[in-house]
Amino acid sequence: MSEAIGELVRDWVHGWARCRDVAPPVAVPEGYRLQVDRPGHLARHVLPEFDPDTVRALADRLSTVDNWLKVCGPPEQVAACLSPHWSVGAPEFLMSTALQSRPPLPTSYTVEVAGNGEVVDVRLRADDGELAASGRIGLAGAAAVIDQVETAPAHRRRGLGRIVMDRLGAQALDRGASRAVLVATTDGHGLYRALGWTTHSPVTAARRTS
Repeated sequence: MSEAIGELVRDWVHGWARCRDVAPPVAVPEGYRLQVDRPGHLARHVLPEFDPDTVRALADRLSTVDNWLKVCGPPEQVAACLSPHWSVGAPEFLMSTALQSRPPLPTSYTVEVAGNGEVVDVRLRADDGELAASGRIGLAGAAAVIDQVETAPAHRRRGLGRIVMDRLGAQALDRGASRAVLVATTDGHGLYRALGWTTHSPVTAARRTS
């Protein structure tokens, strides 16, 4: 595991916990454990590096349904370590970028900002008040973890994802962050790369289903 990936994963788990309003992550020998206690998501175990023996041993110990693994490693390699009790999700990607001050992107949507010192939401609303797009940051030291960036189906292909990311970055800078971190889906990966984000590692998610 590179030092950079270790630091990014540390930032991500702490910011993700704040974004999702769950208890702070606990450091464990494999990486981090987060107690989520939500339907379909009992706990999350995050591994900053892929080691087959470690993944196998941890997966075997996690016998309760709705435990999750998040491993910095390719899906095919992680899947080869898991029994049929586990379901492997679509590829994801650990990404980061340095935050820079820049003029805000123009928009005809109403921009709403709400939050406290650690979690900030940005929402874009159409003229009729409909929520068109939104996203959230959770602050973890010098890092801002970006989470839950979504655009409503009726408002897609209008560049709203870029605007949400732009405003989230500005909010993070205002609060003292110097970099942003996220774990992207395949759909989001292209957008973030186009915005200049760097991909550091594939991330594989797996859920215990039986």
